[in-house]
Amino acid sequence: MSAHLGKSFNVGEFDNESSAKKRKRTTPDISAPAARSKPVKRKEARDESISGSDGSDDDRPFQDANISDSEDEDLKDEDPAAKRVRLPGQTISKNQKELLDDGGFDAADVDRENLRLRMGQRLQEDTAESKGKLYRLIADELDWSGADQVQFRADTKSVTGVAVSGRYVYTVTQDRALVKWELPPTTSSAGGDETGPRPSRKPRKVLFTRGRKKCTNHHEKAILCVAASQDGKFVATGGLDNRLIIWDPTNLKPLKVFTGFARDNGHRDSVISLAFRRGTNQLFSASKDRTVKIWSLDELAYVDTLFGHQDEVVDVSVLAQETCVTVGARDRTARFWKVLDESQLVFRGGGAGASKSKGSKDRKSDIPPEERPYNEGSMDRAACVDDDTFVTGSDNGSLSLWNIHKKKAVFTYALAHGLEPPQSLEERSAELDISQSLDAEGPMILDPQPRWVTAMAAIPFSNVFVTGSWDGHVRAWRISADKRRIESLGPLATSEPVDLEDDASELLREAQLNPMELDEPMQALTHLEGDGQLNGVVNDLAIVDRDERGKSGVYVVAAIGTSHRLGRWKSFAGRNGAVLFTVPRKVVGDGLAVAADNV
Repeated sequence: MSAHLGKSFNVGEFDNESSAKKRKRTTPDISAPAARSKPVKRKEARDESISGSDGSDDDRPFQDANISDSEDEDLKDEDPAAKRVRLPGQTISKNQKELLDDGGFDAADVDRENLRLRMGQRLQEDTAESKGKLYRLIADELDWSGADQVQFRADTKSVTGVAVSGRYVYTVTQDRALVKWELPPTTSSAGGDETGPRPSRKPRKVLFTRGRKKCTNHHEKAILCVAASQDGKFVATGGLDNRLIIWDPTNLKPLKVFTGFARDNGHRDSVISLAFRRGTNQLFSASKDRTVKIWSLDELAYVDTLFGHQDEVVDVSVLAQETCVTVGARDRTARFWKVLDESQLVFRGGGAGASKSKGSKDRKSDIPPEERPYNEGSMDRAACVDDDTFVTGSDNGSLSLWNIHKKKAVFTYALAHGLEPPQSLEERSAELDISQSLDAEGPMILDPQPRWVTAMAAIPFSNVFVTGSWDGHVRAWRISADKRRIESLGPLATSEPVDLEDDASELLREAQLNPMELDEPMQALTHLEGDGQLNGVVNDLAIVDRDERGKSGVYVVAAIGTSHRLGRWKSFAGRNGAVLFTVPRKVVGDGLAVAADNV
């Protein structure tokens, strides 16, 4: 018993001592309560302010001074949530009243806000362009079927090339002529004077120069291509005489002539295609000598030569980066050149595509002509869409969409410009008596052939491009949002007849000023073109915005000739010259840009 009591006493003593030690350790310092009490008071004050109590003076500025005493008494029991809703509404009403009392809003502030929004949009577009992304989805915003068409001309031979820079158009012809035209003024710039004469819808001829044989400062043979720099400082032309000539646009005087001699590092064969790199004066030239050359026009000097094609290089397209896309005619390849890396990517065509007919085992004669596959013999045209995507056109009438990350075409649109009606036997044979074929079944039946894609142009970093052939139309095409399909937008049509009176007056004026340049008899003016069709072959195309970011639409300029620019394989009935299409916007607005992340 005593032992037990002693044990209990010891345990209780231990517990008392330990509890005392705990109390001693946890005894706070005298200054601690004061230091910790401040956050509590701050928190309580914050809770009171959030709860919306009227006891604090800090809430006085949020009360409306216009509230009367009776209204103040009615709002004493107002719910805090209702008060938080009421006060902002009163502030807005007060600001609106002050604006009305001051005479309305400040127009300068509105203009500054609109400018800020436009600059933000421009920065987004410039960022997307610097990244090489397709960002202008404008194909559906343009009224292609309502395009206004007008023809302008000055020369006898076929127009082989066209280029646009700013407000000026440059055309070249097979008779060694280079012509500078000024585009007609837009509706906004022409002014609203309805009493004065109606402004002409035709481009106005500004300058004209023509070469001659055995000259050193001009072309001696046909001019095949033309390009104009984006800043309007240089115009370049190339021709059958192997010459690349750089011109001053202000007076069309030659600045530099690069010949085929070794001292000039020029091309050894005809110069077929030219293209300026966007935002710079760097020029790319393609030639029949199977090379692509790079020139720096700021120094008027040669830079480099690109080798690789196995046949003549018939077209070149460039965007803002130091890369370019070329097509090599009958080597049936498109090549993507990386100039800085000194490398190239080869994309091979030459296929016929899958037949549209379900019966693959049927004989060729049993398949309708429009459903048959036609082999690609030559890749003739190319246009860059963005830094990763480009399109090509071939002699079998097909349009191919390519991506630099894939070796095969992403999509191919067959027979873009339809089939040529079959020629008669007399036109295709040199035999005198061809009434009967060697085939015992009867006379020889010739198959219709597809029309070549003879011209192509695209608006950079947009989803629209245009093509031409000799079917009488310039056709517009749309690239799908996922960049996997080519969709037809139809031909550029016009509902207004061509103004023949303007044509007659222009011819008479040219005859009086330059009698030797009256290229066609006046009887040709009786040829009606009110249906909007083009008579001849489209040798080249150019498409540009009418104004800043294409707010009022785009211009499409087509070079028309009675023969192909590279040969006389076929003659066409028509008039040599150029045609200006004015494509309006369906809905006028500023929003042309699409965020690159949404593409």
